Amino acid sequence: MNVQSVFRVGIVGVGHFGRLHAVKVAQHPKETLIGVHDPDIKRARAVARDVGCRVFESYEALLEQVDAVVIATPAESHYALGLAALETGRHVLVEKPIAASVEEGHALAAKAAQCSCVLQVGHLLRYSAEHRAITERITQPVYIEATRIAPFKIRGTDVSVVLDLMIHDLDLVLAIVDSPIASIDALGVAVSSPHDDIANARVRFENGCVATITASRVSLKTERRMRLFGKEGYLSADFMARELSFINRSHGLPLLGTGGFSREAIKWKDHDNLTAEHDAFVASCLHGAPVLVDAQAGLRALEAALRVAEEIRLSQALMKSSGLMD
Repeated sequence: MNVQSVFRVGIVGVGHFGRLHAVKVAQHPKETLIGVHDPDIKRARAVARDVGCRVFESYEALLEQVDAVVIATPAESHYALGLAALETGRHVLVEKPIAASVEEGHALAAKAAQCSCVLQVGHLLRYSAEHRAITERITQPVYIEATRIAPFKIRGTDVSVVLDLMIHDLDLVLAIVDSPIASIDALGVAVSSPHDDIANARVRFENGCVATITASRVSLKTERRMRLFGKEGYLSADFMARELSFINRSHGLPLLGTGGFSREAIKWKDHDNLTAEHDAFVASCLHGAPVLVDAQAGLRALEAALRVAEEIRLSQALMKSSGLMD
């Protein structure tokens, strides 16, 4: 177990999320931001100036000075950067997805186990108050409906909306449903980028549970919701408004004329998921706490996302052959 008091962290990739990580590390009481590295040296210098750290012109030089790295680069580089860090005994917090392919993800997981290093995957919503509230109330869902839509932004369009947005809800669903995936039916189209910008997937699990997940980055509004039906009742969560409504038979205000059902309504104050993620990372690296979103969780989400992407390709091929799509 590592009992050091100063935990030195470096950031690789200082785009949108990398900059946010740099700010959090610089502010964290148990993390020390040693420096940042990015091929865009101008951007790296700007972020380093804002958070008060050094710019490293090479990744190798950064690795020599830190105990851990946060990898916030495009998915295609996650494997090479993660492997280099793990081989030098550095802990890794890698943004989702864990890697660009399942094979690369498995290789990273194996290397982390071999080196006894922490490999945490940045599925941020696992640290949200909403996720905790959902899993405390619905443990055996029968049906899940998730919607995650937003207006178009150029950020994230290097991958499909499945790997950009839908993977968040795939990870949440997989964390809630204790059963392997039996089948997936999916559809998606590219609208404003070279990759699919809107997608819908119907995921059926071996225990009979079904999840319908919709993701779009070409919508006129932002909406992030999840609805769950299960043995315990019906739950509706609004991630934007931080509100949850739970219809059940055990607690809450009675609903007249419903045969004994009650309604529990919950609201949250602001909850900093990114700080919670770094708290968990530090606890795992320094004190041996279990990794909440470990490599296996990251792999399950990636495997599901890639299966959705493959089903989308098959659906598109069918539509092209029938003349529904050019």
